[in-house]
Amino acid sequence: MSIIAQHGEIFIILACLFGFFMAWGVGANDVANAMGTSVGSRAITIKQAIIIAVIFEFLGAWLAGGEVTDTIRKGIIDPELLQDDPQLLVYGMLAALLAAGTWLLIASAKGWPVSTTHSIVGAIVGFAAAGLGAGAVDWGAVGKIAASWLVSPLLAGSIAFMIFKSVQHLIFEARDPFAAAKRYVPIYVFLVGFIVAMVTLTKGLKHVGLDLGFGASFLVAALFGVTCLILGVLRERRVSRVMRQTDQFGFGSVEQVFGVLMIFTACAMAFAHGSNDVANAVGPLAAVISVVQSGGDVEGAALVPWWVLVLGGGGIVVGLVTYGHKVIATVGTGITELTPSRGFAATLSAATTVVLASGTGLPISTTHTLVGAVLGVGLARGMAALNLRVIGTIIMSWLITLPAGAGLAILFFFAFKGMFG
Repeated sequence: MSIIAQHGEIFIILACLFGFFMAWGVGANDVANAMGTSVGSRAITIKQAIIIAVIFEFLGAWLAGGEVTDTIRKGIIDPELLQDDPQLLVYGMLAALLAAGTWLLIASAKGWPVSTTHSIVGAIVGFAAAGLGAGAVDWGAVGKIAASWLVSPLLAGSIAFMIFKSVQHLIFEARDPFAAAKRYVPIYVFLVGFIVAMVTLTKGLKHVGLDLGFGASFLVAALFGVTCLILGVLRERRVSRVMRQTDQFGFGSVEQVFGVLMIFTACAMAFAHGSNDVANAVGPLAAVISVVQSGGDVEGAALVPWWVLVLGGGGIVVGLVTYGHKVIATVGTGITELTPSRGFAATLSAATTVVLASGTGLPISTTHTLVGAVLGVGLARGMAALNLRVIGTIIMSWLITLPAGAGLAILFFFAFKGMFG
């Protein structure tokens, strides 16, 4: 207990620095998952993607990031086993942040789109198992998180497959695809607005003092969806039918309409990503602050302070602006050839999966979710549409991430233990 009292301020300063570094890594590497499809389908430019992501990643992290943060903070390690040595939790969380941030820096430099969730969970499990013994890890919680890594790409892929098939059936196979696009696209816009608003209102706003009931949330979300629908219709009117000799059916004009829709889905995915993945940076930071401020109470229920979410959101934004464009370009064009309609199906399904996970407090991997969604769209067009070599490289980088995060965390944990006693 005296170690925490003696070095408490240093622990909090280090936690803030390492938390910001980890958030930078999330921005540099993982935001590509939110923006890659929009850039790859040429619906928006990299510059526009960065502006959208800066605004909506930050809002998602600040407004809806509290729920998942609690799972990372208290869900993986059994706190009862640390009651007598609370400083070990502090060392471990500092080590986890530094380890995951370091691995993300290496991966971003190599251009590998790795999972930030894998990185931080692997780091926490690594330090806990090596430094505290295997009994300190809540393996049930880890199993639940690991299951979500399999469930999220399957769920996102299935949703993407169904959305893209519905787009094909309702629009591209219609007698007049352009007229059909004008008719049905506003419904998809409504879905985007409704899904993001519903999950944010029901789960994400408790820590900023706004806690509506389910009925009120449903009504507000429906109104938000209608607002998005109206904006979409107004934006759509600017898109005119362009007929080319090589495009008898007017598919080019249809893709233009979907290009408008991709702006909405890019905003939705950025918000969803910020709400889910800010936890990877600020969960361990919140744990350190909680232990230090309570004088060593490991089990103290701590609501994540608003400024911690702002720090996490700020780190994501800085990482994106300084380094994010590299991985955005890779993800956008590497897995399969994307058009605005394909990119829309992938992004809407990934956003739906991520906001549902954020709402239930399950820290899924956005990387897995988006790759699953893009694979779903690719499979709807046949195996030949997929670049299997790139997919193989991505999966290999995923497999390396867990042991890399765990190994670095063990190294840093014993370093901090030696430094502070």
